[in-house]
Amino acid sequence: MNKALLIYNSKAGNGVAAGKLVHVQELLQQAGIDFDLVITDSPGHAISLTRQAAEDGYTVVIAAGGDGTVNEVVNGLMQAKLNGNGRPALAVLPVGRGNDFAYGVGIPQETAAAVSVLAGGHRRKIDLGRFVGGDYPQGRYFANGVGLGFDTVVGFEAAKIKWLHGAASYLVALVRTIFLYAKAPVYEIVMDGETLRQPFLMVSIMNGRRMGGSFYMTPDSDPADEIFDLCLAGQVSQLAILPLAIKFFSGTQAKHPAVRMAKARQISVRAIQGAIPAHADGETICTAGQELFVELIPGSLEVITIPDGATA
Repeated sequence: MNKALLIYNSKAGNGVAAGKLVHVQELLQQAGIDFDLVITDSPGHAISLTRQAAEDGYTVVIAAGGDGTVNEVVNGLMQAKLNGNGRPALAVLPVGRGNDFAYGVGIPQETAAAVSVLAGGHRRKIDLGRFVGGDYPQGRYFANGVGLGFDTVVGFEAAKIKWLHGAASYLVALVRTIFLYAKAPVYEIVMDGETLRQPFLMVSIMNGRRMGGSFYMTPDSDPADEIFDLCLAGQVSQLAILPLAIKFFSGTQAKHPAVRMAKARQISVRAIQGAIPAHADGETICTAGQELFVELIPGSLEVITIPDGATA
Protein backbone atom coordinates (compact mmCIF):
# COMPACT_ATOMS: atom_id res chain seq x y z
CA MET A 1 0.00 0.00 0.00
CA ASN A 2 1.31 3.46 -0.86
CA LYS A 3 0.71 6.44 1.41
CA ALA A 4 -2.84 6.81 2.72
CA LEU A 5 -4.67 9.86 3.96
CA LEU A 6 -6.48 9.35 7.27
CA ILE A 7 -9.51 11.63 7.50
CA TYR A 8 -10.58 11.63 11.12
CA ASN A 9 -13.91 12.94 12.43
CA SER A 10 -13.28 13.50 16.12
CA LYS A 11 -16.95 14.44 16.63
CA ALA A 12 -18.24 11.06 15.42
CA GLY A 13 -20.23 9.01 17.91
CA ASN A 14 -21.29 12.16 19.76
CA GLY A 15 -17.63 12.96 20.36
CA VAL A 16 -16.55 9.50 21.50
CA ALA A 17 -14.19 9.24 18.52
CA ALA A 18 -12.01 12.04 19.88
CA GLY A 19 -10.81 9.80 22.69
CA LYS A 20 -9.81 7.05 20.25
CA LEU A 21 -7.51 9.10 18.00
CA VAL A 22 -4.21 8.36 19.74
CA HIS A 23 -5.03 4.64 19.88
CA VAL A 24 -5.96 4.62 16.17
CA GLN A 25 -2.67 6.28 15.24
CA GLU A 26 -0.72 3.77 17.33
CA LEU A 27 -2.51 0.84 15.70
CA LEU A 28 -1.82 2.16 12.20
CA GLN A 29 1.86 2.73 13.00
CA GLN A 30 2.18 -0.75 14.51
CA ALA A 31 0.62 -2.22 11.35
CA GLY A 32 3.25 -0.45 9.21
CA ILE A 33 0.74 1.75 7.42
CA ASP A 34 2.23 4.97 6.02
CA PHE A 35 -0.35 7.72 6.45
CA ASP A 36 -0.95 11.43 6.80
CA LEU A 37 -3.60 12.67 9.22
CA VAL A 38 -6.18 15.41 8.81
CA ILE A 39 -9.01 16.10 11.26
CA THR A 40 -12.31 17.41 9.97
CA ASP A 41 -13.51 20.68 11.46
CA SER A 42 -16.98 21.16 9.97
CA PRO A 43 -19.77 19.39 8.06
CA GLY A 44 -18.70 18.80 4.46
CA HIS A 45 -14.99 19.20 5.24
CA ALA A 46 -14.23 15.55 4.47
CA ILE A 47 -15.57 16.02 0.92
CA SER A 48 -13.05 18.71 0.03
CA LEU A 49 -10.23 16.92 1.87
CA THR A 50 -10.91 13.70 -0.02
CA ARG A 51 -11.26 15.42 -3.37
CA GLN A 52 -7.87 17.07 -2.86
CA ALA A 53 -6.32 13.79 -1.69
CA ALA A 54 -7.47 12.03 -4.86
CA GLU A 55 -6.13 14.83 -7.03
CA ASP A 56 -2.83 14.79 -5.12
CA GLY A 57 -2.32 11.11 -5.91
CA TYR A 58 -3.03 9.32 -2.61
CA THR A 59 -3.91 5.70 -3.33
CA VAL A 60 -6.05 5.11 -0.22
CA VAL A 61 -8.33 7.40 1.77
CA ILE A 62 -9.22 6.16 5.25
CA ALA A 63 -12.57 7.39 6.58
CA ALA A 64 -12.42 7.28 10.38
CA GLY A 65 -15.83 8.17 11.77
CA GLY A 66 -19.38 6.99 11.26
CA ASP A 67 -21.59 6.62 8.23
CA GLY A 68 -21.77 10.37 7.72
CA THR A 69 -17.98 10.56 7.43
CA VAL A 70 -17.98 7.66 4.97
CA ASN A 71 -20.64 9.45 2.93
CA GLU A 72 -18.55 12.60 2.69
CA VAL A 73 -15.42 10.69 1.72
CA VAL A 74 -17.34 8.76 -0.95
CA ASN A 75 -18.62 12.03 -2.42
CA GLY A 76 -15.11 13.48 -2.43
CA LEU A 77 -13.76 10.40 -4.20
CA MET A 78 -16.49 10.51 -6.85
CA GLN A 79 -16.17 14.27 -7.42
CA ALA A 80 -12.38 14.29 -7.80
CA LYS A 81 -10.63 15.17 -11.05
CA LEU A 82 -8.20 12.27 -11.23
CA ASN A 83 -5.75 13.86 -13.70
CA GLY A 84 -4.84 10.45 -15.09
CA ASN A 85 -4.45 8.84 -11.66
CA GLY A 86 -6.59 5.92 -10.52
CA ARG A 87 -9.38 6.63 -8.06
CA PRO A 88 -8.13 5.98 -4.51
CA ALA A 89 -9.55 3.01 -2.64
CA LEU A 90 -11.81 3.63 0.35
CA ALA A 91 -10.84 2.24 3.74
CA VAL A 92 -12.98 2.62 6.85
CA LEU A 93 -12.21 2.67 10.56
CA PRO A 94 -15.65 2.58 12.21
CA VAL A 95 -15.42 4.88 15.21
CA GLY A 96 -18.89 6.44 14.82
CA ARG A 97 -22.38 5.62 16.02
CA GLY A 98 -24.10 3.31 13.54
CA ASN A 99 -21.18 2.11 11.37
CA ASP A 100 -23.65 0.44 9.04
CA PHE A 101 -21.63 0.77 5.84
CA ALA A 102 -18.63 -0.93 7.44
CA TYR A 103 -20.86 -3.77 8.58
CA GLY A 104 -22.37 -4.21 5.12
CA VAL A 105 -19.00 -4.57 3.38
CA GLY A 106 -17.49 -6.85 6.02
CA ILE A 107 -15.22 -4.42 7.87
CA PRO A 108 -14.97 -5.38 11.57
CA GLN A 109 -16.51 -3.03 14.10
CA GLU A 110 -13.59 -3.37 16.53
CA THR A 111 -10.84 -0.86 15.74
CA ALA A 112 -7.83 -3.16 15.96
CA ALA A 113 -9.49 -5.74 13.72
CA ALA A 114 -10.44 -3.02 11.22
CA VAL A 115 -6.81 -1.86 11.09
CA SER A 116 -5.73 -5.46 10.43
CA VAL A 117 -8.12 -5.59 7.48
CA LEU A 118 -6.70 -2.30 6.21
CA ALA A 119 -3.16 -3.64 6.50
CA GLY A 120 -4.21 -6.72 4.52
CA GLY A 121 -5.02 -4.47 1.58
CA HIS A 122 -7.64 -6.71 -0.06
CA ARG A 123 -9.72 -4.62 -2.48
CA ARG A 124 -13.27 -5.28 -3.62
CA LYS A 125 -15.27 -3.28 -6.14
CA ILE A 126 -18.67 -2.20 -4.88
CA ASP A 127 -21.65 -0.31 -6.23
CA LEU A 128 -22.69 3.15 -5.11
CA GLY A 129 -25.95 5.03 -5.40
CA ARG A 130 -26.75 8.56 -6.46
CA PHE A 131 -29.88 10.57 -5.68
CA VAL A 132 -31.30 13.83 -6.97
CA GLY A 133 -33.89 15.83 -5.03
CA GLY A 134 -34.62 17.46 -1.71
CA ASP A 135 -31.77 19.70 -0.58
CA TYR A 136 -29.55 18.29 -3.36
CA PRO A 137 -31.01 19.19 -6.77
CA GLN A 138 -27.48 18.77 -8.16
CA GLY A 139 -27.33 15.20 -6.81
CA ARG A 140 -25.23 13.39 -4.22
CA TYR A 141 -23.70 9.92 -3.90
CA PHE A 142 -24.37 7.43 -1.12
CA ALA A 143 -22.78 4.15 -0.07
CA ASN A 144 -25.11 2.34 2.34
CA GLY A 145 -28.69 3.37 1.67
CA VAL A 146 -31.47 5.91 1.34
CA GLY A 147 -34.37 5.89 3.77
CA LEU A 148 -37.74 7.61 3.39
CA GLY A 149 -40.39 8.06 6.02
CA PHE A 150 -40.43 6.45 9.45
CA ASP A 151 -36.77 5.46 9.73
CA THR A 152 -35.69 8.94 8.67
CA VAL A 153 -37.68 10.48 11.50
CA VAL A 154 -36.11 7.93 13.87
CA GLY A 155 -32.72 9.23 12.75
CA PHE A 156 -33.77 12.84 13.32
CA GLU A 157 -34.87 11.94 16.85
CA ALA A 158 -31.75 9.88 17.57
CA ALA A 159 -29.58 12.87 16.68
CA LYS A 160 -31.28 14.84 19.44
CA ILE A 161 -30.34 12.26 22.09
CA LYS A 162 -26.95 13.18 23.53
CA TRP A 163 -27.09 11.01 26.65
CA LEU A 164 -27.02 7.68 24.81
CA HIS A 165 -24.74 6.29 22.11
CA GLY A 166 -24.98 3.71 19.34
CA ALA A 167 -28.01 1.48 18.98
CA ALA A 168 -29.45 2.59 22.34
CA SER A 169 -30.12 6.09 21.02
CA TYR A 170 -31.98 4.64 18.04
CA LEU A 171 -34.13 2.47 20.30
CA VAL A 172 -35.29 5.45 22.33
CA ALA A 173 -35.84 7.43 19.13
CA LEU A 174 -37.92 4.57 17.71
CA VAL A 175 -40.38 4.77 20.59
CA ARG A 176 -40.61 8.54 20.26
CA THR A 177 -41.27 8.30 16.52
CA ILE A 178 -44.25 5.97 16.97
CA PHE A 179 -46.09 8.94 18.47
CA LEU A 180 -44.77 11.45 15.90
CA TYR A 181 -45.13 9.59 12.62
CA ALA A 182 -48.02 7.13 12.72
CA LYS A 183 -49.88 8.25 9.58
CA ALA A 184 -48.20 7.10 6.38
CA PRO A 185 -47.95 9.54 3.45
CA VAL A 186 -49.08 8.42 0.00
CA TYR A 187 -46.21 7.99 -2.47
CA GLU A 188 -46.05 7.10 -6.13
CA ILE A 189 -42.99 4.88 -6.51
CA VAL A 190 -41.62 3.75 -9.85
CA MET A 191 -39.07 0.90 -9.65
CA ASP A 192 -37.49 0.02 -13.01
CA GLY A 193 -40.81 0.81 -14.70
CA GLU A 194 -43.17 -0.78 -12.14
CA THR A 195 -45.47 1.77 -10.50
CA LEU A 196 -46.85 1.57 -6.96
CA ARG A 197 -49.19 4.15 -5.48
CA GLN A 198 -50.24 3.72 -1.85
CA PRO A 199 -49.48 4.84 1.72
CA PHE A 200 -45.92 3.95 2.71
CA LEU A 201 -44.83 4.15 6.31
CA MET A 202 -41.23 3.55 5.27
CA VAL A 203 -39.15 2.92 2.15
CA SER A 204 -35.54 1.73 2.32
CA ILE A 205 -33.38 1.70 -0.81
CA MET A 206 -30.32 -0.28 0.17
CA ASN A 207 -26.85 -0.93 -1.14
CA GLY A 208 -25.84 -2.23 2.28
CA ARG A 209 -27.80 -4.37 4.74
CA ARG A 210 -28.40 -2.37 7.92
CA MET A 211 -29.34 1.10 9.20
CA GLY A 212 -29.32 2.67 12.64
CA GLY A 213 -26.81 0.19 14.01
CA SER A 214 -29.43 -2.53 14.58
CA PHE A 215 -32.13 -2.43 11.90
CA TYR A 216 -31.63 -5.03 9.15
CA MET A 217 -33.56 -3.38 6.33
CA THR A 218 -32.37 -5.82 3.65
CA PRO A 219 -30.40 -8.57 5.39
CA ASP A 220 -29.49 -10.37 2.14
CA SER A 221 -28.23 -7.31 0.26
CA ASP A 222 -24.86 -7.44 -1.52
CA PRO A 223 -23.16 -4.09 -2.26
CA ALA A 224 -21.48 -5.58 -5.34
CA ASP A 225 -24.44 -7.25 -7.09
CA GLU A 226 -25.29 -4.26 -9.34
CA ILE A 227 -28.82 -3.82 -8.00
CA PHE A 228 -30.49 -2.16 -5.01
CA ASP A 229 -32.47 -4.14 -2.46
CA LEU A 230 -35.64 -2.38 -1.28
CA CYS A 231 -37.86 -2.78 1.76
CA LEU A 232 -41.27 -1.12 1.45
CA ALA A 233 -43.54 -0.98 4.49
CA GLY A 234 -47.16 0.06 4.02
CA GLN A 235 -49.54 1.58 6.53
CA VAL A 236 -50.15 -0.28 9.77
CA SER A 237 -52.01 0.84 12.88
CA GLN A 238 -50.12 2.82 15.51
CA LEU A 239 -50.29 -0.16 17.87
CA ALA A 240 -48.78 -2.40 15.19
CA ILE A 241 -45.74 -0.19 14.48
CA LEU A 242 -43.61 -1.40 17.39
CA PRO A 243 -44.20 -5.14 16.75
CA LEU A 244 -43.32 -4.56 13.09
CA ALA A 245 -40.23 -2.51 13.97
CA ILE A 246 -38.99 -5.27 16.29
CA LYS A 247 -38.83 -7.63 13.30
CA PHE A 248 -36.16 -5.40 11.73
CA PHE A 249 -33.78 -6.25 14.58
CA SER A 250 -33.59 -9.81 13.25
CA GLY A 251 -34.29 -9.02 9.59
CA THR A 252 -37.49 -11.10 9.59
CA GLN A 253 -39.89 -8.36 8.44
CA ALA A 254 -40.25 -9.80 4.91
CA LYS A 255 -43.00 -12.18 6.06
CA HIS A 256 -45.15 -9.35 7.48
CA PRO A 257 -48.22 -8.68 5.30
CA ALA A 258 -47.52 -4.93 5.17
CA VAL A 259 -43.95 -5.41 3.91
CA ARG A 260 -42.69 -5.98 0.39
CA MET A 261 -39.09 -6.69 -0.56
CA ALA A 262 -37.97 -5.74 -4.07
CA LYS A 263 -34.95 -5.13 -6.31
CA ALA A 264 -34.36 -2.28 -8.75
CA ARG A 265 -31.65 -0.12 -10.32
CA GLN A 266 -33.63 3.10 -10.72
CA ILE A 267 -36.31 4.38 -8.35
CA SER A 268 -38.35 7.56 -8.39
CA VAL A 269 -40.59 8.66 -5.54
CA ARG A 270 -43.24 11.37 -5.68
CA ALA A 271 -45.37 12.51 -2.73
CA ILE A 272 -49.11 12.42 -3.53
CA GLN A 273 -50.32 13.14 0.01
CA GLY A 274 -47.97 14.35 2.71
CA ALA A 275 -44.26 14.84 2.19
CA ILE A 276 -40.98 12.91 2.01
CA PRO A 277 -38.59 13.02 4.95
CA ALA A 278 -35.45 11.33 3.65
CA HIS A 279 -31.84 10.59 4.50
CA ALA A 280 -28.85 9.04 2.75
CA ASP A 281 -26.31 7.21 4.94
CA GLY A 282 -27.90 8.95 7.92
CA GLU A 283 -27.39 12.43 6.43
CA THR A 284 -30.52 14.50 5.81
CA ILE A 285 -31.73 14.75 2.21
CA CYS A 286 -34.88 16.66 3.10
CA THR A 287 -37.41 16.98 5.92
CA ALA A 288 -40.45 17.53 3.69
CA GLY A 289 -39.52 16.86 0.07
CA GLN A 290 -41.84 16.18 -2.85
CA GLU A 291 -39.75 14.17 -5.33
CA LEU A 292 -36.66 11.99 -5.25
CA PHE A 293 -34.80 10.05 -7.94
CA VAL A 294 -32.30 7.31 -7.04
CA GLU A 295 -30.01 5.39 -9.40
CA LEU A 296 -27.33 2.72 -9.07
CA ILE A 297 -23.72 3.38 -10.13
CA PRO A 298 -22.40 -0.19 -10.49
CA GLY A 299 -18.83 -1.19 -9.64
CA SER A 300 -17.82 2.41 -9.12
CA LEU A 301 -15.55 2.23 -6.05
CA GLU A 302 -12.90 -0.02 -4.55
CA VAL A 303 -13.11 -0.64 -0.82
CA ILE A 304 -10.49 -2.34 1.36
CA THR A 305 -12.23 -5.15 3.19
CA ILE A 306 -11.94 -8.79 4.16
CA PRO A 307 -11.11 -11.33 1.44
CA ASP A 308 -14.04 -13.20 -0.12
CA GLY A 309 -15.15 -16.05 2.10
CA ALA A 310 -13.59 -14.62 5.26
CA THR A 311 -15.65 -13.41 8.21
CA ALA A 312 -15.31 -10.08 9.95
